[in-house]
Amino acid sequence: MNETPKQSIEAPILVFGRTGQVATELQRQSDRVIALGRDEADLSNPEACAAIIAETDAGAVINAAAYTAVDKAEEEEALATLVNGKSPTAMANACLRRDIPFVHISTDYVFEGSGTAPWKTSDDVGPLGAYGRSKLAGEEGIRASGCCAAILRTSWVFSAHGNNFVKTMLRLSEERDSLTVVADQIGGPTPAADIAAACLEIADNMISGQSGGTYHFSGAPDVSWADFAREVFAQAGRKVKVSDIPSIAYPTPAERPMNSRMDCSDLEQDFGIFRPDWRAGLLAVLKDLKGN
Repeated sequence: MNETPKQSIEAPILVFGRTGQVATELQRQSDRVIALGRDEADLSNPEACAAIIAETDAGAVINAAAYTAVDKAEEEEALATLVNGKSPTAMANACLRRDIPFVHISTDYVFEGSGTAPWKTSDDVGPLGAYGRSKLAGEEGIRASGCCAAILRTSWVFSAHGNNFVKTMLRLSEERDSLTVVADQIGGPTPAADIAAACLEIADNMISGQSGGTYHFSGAPDVSWADFAREVFAQAGRKVKVSDIPSIAYPTPAERPMNSRMDCSDLEQDFGIFRPDWRAGLLAVLKDLKGN
C-alpha cells in the first residue's frame, strides 16, 4: 500500500456507521469521531459515500458500517455486494483523491474455514457464501484503489449494543435452563470496544505516515460457540446447562466457517496491537449491560 503524507494527529476521523457495535464504541472512545448514520450516508449509494469523503476535512476515514445479515445475504447478494463491496471501493478511491488513510473492517468469512490452523493474512481466500463474497469484493476493490488503507479482518464481534451472541445467550437464559449450542465451529470472540481501539490506533499511525495492509484481529483464546456460551453464563451468574451439538444439527441458509482461528501476528508486528482477552471484554460488557 502507498504511504500517506503526515497530517495532524488531532484531525477529525470520519466514520461510516453510527449505531453499530464498533461505530458506537468508536464514538465512546474518541471525541474526534464524526459518525454518519444511514440517514446521512447510504451505503447502497457508493457515489454518495465518495462525495461525503470528497467534502470532509477529516484526517482519516473508518468504515464501520456493513451489510451483516449473513443468512439474508444468500437472497440479497446484489445488495450485500453493493454495500460491502462497491461502497467501500468508492470510499477508498475517494480517500486516494484526498490523500487520507482508510481503515476498513472485514471478516473471517472471506476464508472457507477448513483445518485447524489459524488463518494467515497471506492464505488463499475462499468464502463459503454471499456475505463472505461481498466482503471479499470490498477488500479487492480497496486494494485495487491504491489508497493508503488498512483492512482489519475480525470475528465473532460482541458488545452491549446491537444484536450479538452474548446478548442472545442472556436473553435465552431468562427463558430456559438448558440450551444446545454448536461446538464444532472454533474462533476468537472479539469485543467491539477492542476493535474500535485498534481502528483508532491504526488510523492515528497512518495519519502520521505509516503504511497499511491487510491484518487479522480477534480475541483470545480461541473457543467454540458452546464454550463461549458457558463463559457468558458463568460470568453472568446464570445457571444454564449447555449441551454441545454439531453444526449439521443447526442448519442455516448460509454455511458458516468451521475454523475461524486467525493469526494476528502481523498486526502485533506492525502496530503493536495484541489480541485482547475476550473474557475480560465480556466482563466489561456484562457490567455495561447491568449499568443500563
